[in-house]
Amino acid sequence: MNVSLDRTFQLTQLSGQAINELSPSFDHLPKTGHADGEYRLRRYSIVQATADGVLHMPPRAFVQSDDINHFQGNVSRTFEPLEDKILFSAGMREMCEVFKRANALSDDQEIEIHQIRIATLEGETQVAPEGVHQDGFNHIAVIGIGRENIEGGEFLVYKNKNELPFLSMALEQGEVAILADDQLWHNARPIKAVKKDQKGYMDLFVLTARETQYAV
Repeated sequence: MNVSLDRTFQLTQLSGQAINELSPSFDHLPKTGHADGEYRLRRYSIVQATADGVLHMPPRAFVQSDDINHFQGNVSRTFEPLEDKILFSAGMREMCEVFKRANALSDDQEIEIHQIRIATLEGETQVAPEGVHQDGFNHIAVIGIGRENIEGGEFLVYKNKNELPFLSMALEQGEVAILADDQLWHNARPIKAVKKDQKGYMDLFVLTARETQYAV
């Protein structure tokens, strides 16, 4: 599956080998002390994807302004980094290369990687508490890695914030949605457990890039 509207919106797929390498690490994601930290388990790293492989950049806090993120804006959030075994795996290199190639990014471009498991609470669990939003980058990718005992969670993409979405899809294993974050808006439907007496979860990677020439 490869769908492209220039570089504004693209759909593609990771290999089965990459999925097999990346998916087990989600079982080791920690809770955080942030507002959503009990049900949005997360690791976060910044990398460069070069011809020699993935380079892990020095850690720093993740901050979004409150005009972008109404839920946790202007909050300096720190997360544990991705595990080395995953960061330096062939699957990670493939995922970064897909993102880099789709957006024609240079070797020195920083790519921010969020590894997230969203676990079900009683009733509905908000996947995107901030609602229809942009993340403040030039490019983002959302990669589905796993869905267990859930319904909902469809990824929604909009041309304008106040319009209906032109895309609604549950990202299955390895499906990659790449969009120009400064041109489109996105959201996700809540999830809930199918079997109420069992936990459900959704695993995904979110990759973001703010192109070097736009940095201030």
